[in-house]
Amino acid sequence: MTPVPLTGIRPARADELPVVAALRWRWVADQDGLPHQDRAEFIREFSAWAQAHADTHRCLVAVRDEHVLGMAFLALTPRVPTPHDFSRICGDVQCVYVVPEARDSGVGGLLIEAILRLAAELGLERVTVHSSERAIPAYVRHGFSAAKNLLQSELRIATDVPANRTYS
Repeated sequence: MTPVPLTGIRPARADELPVVAALRWRWVADQDGLPHQDRAEFIREFSAWAQAHADTHRCLVAVRDEHVLGMAFLALTPRVPTPHDFSRICGDVQCVYVVPEARDSGVGGLLIEAILRLAAELGLERVTVHSSERAIPAYVRHGFSAAKNLLQSELRIATDVPANRTYS
């Protein structure tokens, strides 16, 4: 496929957050069917959420002539300090999405590169991603690999543990 010429990849502006929200809506609708929530209400609430969380969830957009073709978020999480470093932060790549008409043209890869550049500029320790099967090759091409010590748990609330239990 012919590469889609981009104007650039940059931080999303506040006035673009409704467009980013609409992309998120489209992504969920494409994967899971139309959400039950009202689209306009979701766009309004998502935009407010993104604005309120701008310090911890950096949003980048891929644009062509001011038209947003894709988005990516870098979620920042402070880590417990060590005697050597009190400003430890890790990142998680979230919500990388490219409109179908611009897929397979390199836009997704450029978004991943931009997120990793941002992570490096911020001095992050590491960056993780929970990817779809389709996107794993793109992340591998950009240096992601399985980590032997990074695990995850599908959380389930135990029904036999009292809700008021205290942990010591």
